[in-house]
Amino acid sequence: MPKQSVADLNPQGKTFLVRVDFNVPQDDAGAITDDRRIRMALPTIRSILDRGGKAVLMSHLGRPAGSGFEKAFSLAPVAKRLGELLGRPVGLAGDTGGADAHAKAKALPAGGVLLLENVRFNKGEKKGDDVAYVSGLATLADAYVNDAFGTCHRTEASMYGVPVAMKKLGKPAVVGFLVEKEIQYLADAIATPKRPFVAILGGKKVSDKINVIQNLLAVCDHVLIGGAMAYTFSLAQGGKTGKSLVEKDKLDLARELLAAGGSKLVLPTDTHCADDFSSSANKQVVSAGNIPDGFEGLDIGPQTAEHYSSIIRSAGTVVWNGPMGVFEMPPFDAGTKAVAAAVAAATAKGAITIIGGGDSAAAVEQLGYADKVSHVSTGGGASLEMLEGKAFETVAVLDEK
Repeated sequence: MPKQSVADLNPQGKTFLVRVDFNVPQDDAGAITDDRRIRMALPTIRSILDRGGKAVLMSHLGRPAGSGFEKAFSLAPVAKRLGELLGRPVGLAGDTGGADAHAKAKALPAGGVLLLENVRFNKGEKKGDDVAYVSGLATLADAYVNDAFGTCHRTEASMYGVPVAMKKLGKPAVVGFLVEKEIQYLADAIATPKRPFVAILGGKKVSDKINVIQNLLAVCDHVLIGGAMAYTFSLAQGGKTGKSLVEKDKLDLARELLAAGGSKLVLPTDTHCADDFSSSANKQVVSAGNIPDGFEGLDIGPQTAEHYSSIIRSAGTVVWNGPMGVFEMPPFDAGTKAVAAAVAAATAKGAITIIGGGDSAAAVEQLGYADKVSHVSTGGGASLEMLEGKAFETVAVLDEK
């Protein structure tokens, strides 16, 4: 069922508690190296502020122990960057739903923004049902907004327990613009794709994407396989994979997927391999299933890149999750570059193209194609679960239209 959105509520004079995903990468000095997740949350935040509301934001960052403040995982740099992007000060509470958060939230003026400290500093976050922790957050605001697609597949306290508690208090719980957009793109792609529907799946392990492959084979016209998972399929067919990364315990599964997929499941025909994991290694392009001993596959070959590109360019819908090779290390970025260019070309011709978060999103950003596709997801794990056909409890609990 369609969910109520932040646009359906009147925030005038109200405080909105917004779960965002500000889990951004940082360098060793703590400087943010990619602020895309912060920028993607701006439409929801600005909608609240511009209509006279107050925004209290909460997010996780990294994987702290859950036993209190850890400077390396503080959201202080995020508050600073968000303030720069919004052009207004952003306060930072020293706790999550505690005394400092309540005092600072109460003091917020109309148009004010407060960011709570990392939710994962609290053991109650992962536990999900810590009554005191959940109550501390639920009583902070007048309404709840889920705008954290990257964590929609996790029923942690700030994602599930808090909206449940707020609804019991008679407060609305709705989606933000980002979550609304993510779900619309991914759900529509699966339910009513414009054809031909092409899925591109890369990454290291077949086991990570078993359910995705099975679900997409039922709805796609072509499923293109790249990345290291291709070598498990190759070995399952009796090919030579050298010292490539393979899952030897998943060979029977790979054979089952090959049998089920038939001509829909498209594998590489050549491989760019090397005798060491470095750009200066001895390199060669070989036919798929003929990787020499001592060599490992690090990218799809040029013949495969052209074949995949031709399929992609004629697509009506494209979903891409996982790079074709080691895109961070030239020349093994060539396959991912070719696929990214083809996805951009398909978009220009009217295709709906969705990049499913994670390394794929990093690749299109790095290669300069992020603004040349229909949608770049902010959630790798969440987008995978949607492609598997799973529903999110964290979204199901929100108010329906």
